Amino acid sequence: MSESGKNRITVEISNRKFTVVGEESTQHIKMVASLVDQKMEELRYAKPSLDTSQLAVLTALNTMSDYLKLKEEYNALIQNEREKNRRKNG
Repeated sequence: MSESGKNRITVEISNRKFTVVGEESTQHIKMVASLVDQKMEELRYAKPSLDTSQLAVLTALNTMSDYLKLKEEYNALIQNEREKNRRKNG
């Protein structure tokens, strides 16, 4: 980690190298890059006519959709737990 508290790492996504700077651990950054690369490869296999920019946008859309679904599920679980606690305590 550098003096600024940020890690700098080079990763490969879709056969291109990117330098990523972030506060997360290098292992975390590598994992994220690997997952992005995997998703882009899945999409490339399903739609070979798409160029890299199109694959990147579709990957971002799919990833944000997954994120929002998980966030909604998490919020529903939290709400459920709060309701259980209110019934139990109230």
